[in-house]
Amino acid sequence: MRDTIYVLVFEGFADWQVALALAEIRRPGDWAVRSAGFTREPVTSMSGLKVSPDVSVDELDLDAAALLILPGGHLWLSAQLEQTVAVARRVYEAGAPVAAIDQGVPVLARAGLLDRCRHTGNWPGQVNREAPAYAGHDQYDANVLAVSDDGVITASHLGSIEFAREIIHTLDLYNASDREHWYRLFKHAVLPPWFAGQPIEVVRAA
Repeated sequence: MRDTIYVLVFEGFADWQVALALAEIRRPGDWAVRSAGFTREPVTSMSGLKVSPDVSVDELDLDAAALLILPGGHLWLSAQLEQTVAVARRVYEAGAPVAAIDQGVPVLARAGLLDRCRHTGNWPGQVNREAPAYAGHDQYDANVLAVSDDGVITASHLGSIEFAREIIHTLDLYNASDREHWYRLFKHAVLPPWFAGQPIEVVRAA
């Protein structure tokens, strides 16, 4: 049964880029969220949170994997880059979708996962520069902050809310109407119709 969401954690990973998505994944209680590191040694996020990985990337249960999430961070400049490429390819080939935001996107390009699907990222030149064999130039969409296609979710570093929305859709967490209301609430502070008339406390700066 595919019921486990793996999120890669490493020294300096951008925790806020995936936090909203992970909170929504855990809300229904149907999914297990597990952190995966290159080892089980604790790592510190870019925001200063210490995380002890649940498993190492060599211990992923591919039969249980429902999604692999790659956050941004400075990892992609290190020697662990090719190991991450191999993990992403392995999960995808096992039949689970993969999701990457910010610096995680070129990893999927290096894995050959962006050559034939619509995708986005921080800017087109970044993918070209960091993934020399990348052949998906014609599939790059610079007009969206996040997009999902053929089991691959990609997002700009400015699109954490859109990234969460695509993950929510991929995992079929809510119906289409509720997903749209969720997005309007978090992106534009537009309350869903069932909140009509509810008082909203607004904190104003002094």
